[in-house]
Amino acid sequence: MADRTAPGALAARLTGRPATGERRLSGTLAEVSLDDGRKVLVKLGDGPGAAQAEAAGLRWLAGADTVRVPTVYGHDGRRLVIDLVEQGAPSAVAAARLGADLAALHAAGAPAFGSPPPGGPREAYIGRAPMRNVPGTDWPAWYAEHRVLPYLRRAVDDGTVRPAEAAIIEDVCARLPDLAGPAEPPARLHGDLWNGNVLWGADGHARLIDPAAHGGHRETDLAMLALFGCPHLDRVLEGYRRAAPLTDGWTDRVGLHQLFPLLVHAVLFGRGYAEQALETARAALAR
Repeated sequence: MADRTAPGALAARLTGRPATGERRLSGTLAEVSLDDGRKVLVKLGDGPGAAQAEAAGLRWLAGADTVRVPTVYGHDGRRLVIDLVEQGAPSAVAAARLGADLAALHAAGAPAFGSPPPGGPREAYIGRAPMRNVPGTDWPAWYAEHRVLPYLRRAVDDGTVRPAEAAIIEDVCARLPDLAGPAEPPARLHGDLWNGNVLWGADGHARLIDPAAHGGHRETDLAMLALFGCPHLDRVLEGYRRAAPLTDGWTDRVGLHQLFPLLVHAVLFGRGYAEQALETARAALAR
């Protein structure tokens, strides 16, 4: 009797095509071949509700008809089934196209800062860290309360950030109304847009995976792309600015938007990222 819990069985049920083979890629990923020649990924979520959140996020991004994402076939509560992306090499042309598509994605908007994708849970994830989607109307106040301070508090509780150091980041949060630049409407964000979540397809198009999608500030996605490096980032930004110019001083605000992912990484991976977050906060206060 076939194992109904096997990745191939789930892929067959959700795609409607018989599975002809499966290959374990890691403890959380399996590649499944279908009888029509396609390959899909079966991905185990990082925690309760993670598969639902990722599926809702990918569908929300796809619904803007801008950036490319893998097709979502569904989930069983724990595991997600999506198309496998055949990868190629990054190119300047694909990077410029990605920038323009990101600008259009952001312009598609969101109901509020912190709003989850339709069908997505309030209690979501960014990577393996919990992320709560709580709507707000004022970006500086929302960003401080629901993106920076929760991870700062956990880092202090874990001993990764010392209480005296936390005051530096708290000072940045207090000054955010003055540091945040001109008000922006809520943008439709990927939300975890580091280079590892950009797949350069063999067909010459980039695709985005593993979103922590929510309504936010459009500069946050761009700041995260810059945080860990991205091939042809200058072309991504050029394509973005041609489609949707950024407001004056946006380069000075990159560090503000990087505080959130840096503190998430401090919680997940330790002191090195905490020191980087503190350095970023000090630079913001020195402006």
